[in-house]
Amino acid sequence: MSARVVTISAAFGAGGAAVGPAVAAELGLPFVDRAIPAQVAGEIGCTLEEALAHDDRAESGIGRILAGAARLPTLALGMDVYLPQNATVPPEEFVEQTESVIARTADRGGGVLLGRAAAVVLAGHEDALHVRLDGPRDRRLARAAREMPAERERSGATGTPDRAVERMLDDNDRARTAYVKHFYGADPADPRLYHLVIDSTRLPVHATVELIAGAARAF
Repeated sequence: MSARVVTISAAFGAGGAAVGPAVAAELGLPFVDRAIPAQVAGEIGCTLEEALAHDDRAESGIGRILAGAARLPTLALGMDVYLPQNATVPPEEFVEQTESVIARTADRGGGVLLGRAAAVVLAGHEDALHVRLDGPRDRRLARAAREMPAERERSGATGTPDRAVERMLDDNDRARTAYVKHFYGADPADPRLYHLVIDSTRLPVHATVELIAGAARAF
């Protein structure tokens, strides 16, 4: 029996944005990424901008706030973190609705899900293959640097290319880790969360896609 759900957790510079859609195309499954915050916004009744501000794939928002709090000497993840009070909807409601969209995707035909702690949310789902893409920091930096023009334009990064890409990598890694640790008490880099862990910095995208698709078909 083939897995109809594939969750992909990717460190920054590990190629998740390229691998995810390619895996979906290879398996004939929908790639569920940008649609998630749009569905969350529709169900909560807020703007898409507010939903994106609470999405772990967004370039700014709740993950950055949590990561900033974690660097303070008096705070640690797992303790009370005081989030902005000017939001019309509590962050926990966004997370709950995101979980609902993920669960419905898994139950209604499946799909390929990138980020958003989907491996934790669907940990008990028997038909879900959980994948982690990672690699040594220097190789992730090199890969991100090759994609730097698009990444810099999207993020608004400034400064020399080397420093800018390091800053982007560190900020993204901290934010995504903070999101998963705060809301789920888990480390997204923990290999025990996944069926397959790939150093995707050592392989071209097509080889990584073939590994994941092959594992999904044999699952």
